[in-house]
Amino acid sequence: MLLRNLYALLPADRLDNDIAQDSIELPPSALLGTEAPSLAYRARKQQQAVAVIFNAVAPDGYSGKIYLLVGVYADGSVAGVRAVKHSETPGLGDAIEVRKSDWILGFDGKSLDDPPADGWTVRRDGGAFDQMTGATITSRSIVKAVKKTLEYYQLHRERLFL
Repeated sequence: MLLRNLYALLPADRLDNDIAQDSIELPPSALLGTEAPSLAYRARKQQQAVAVIFNAVAPDGYSGKIYLLVGVYADGSVAGVRAVKHSETPGLGDAIEVRKSDWILGFDGKSLDDPPADGWTVRRDGGAFDQMTGATITSRSIVKAVKKTLEYYQLHRERLFL
């Protein structure tokens, strides 16, 4: 299951290392929403940094915590986002699952500069991201968690690939 999720964010042809084995333990982080150490998975091609996939938590979903995998390319853009565990309302908030909706694919290619900082919220709040109908709280929570993960990457990028 882990490998399937990792490769869903980062196509196998983009890397030549064993991404599941090339991991680094990260301390608990408010930016990642983690309360315990977590793993980040590093993708490399010919020993060059390609991307890192973080375990992140959106702590304020409608029905509680939403556990995410957030892939960030070496250039700071989003490789992809997947919800891996949540308790969001079936038929509404569960549209964060890629098998139920393509909403979560809207983060692909985004970065802290695209959209600008004030765009990192849902359209209802004046931002650049669509909210899911009937699930604005869930949408807000994930947008905020992805932005914070990008901020974490920006702050720690040098140490992630040592």
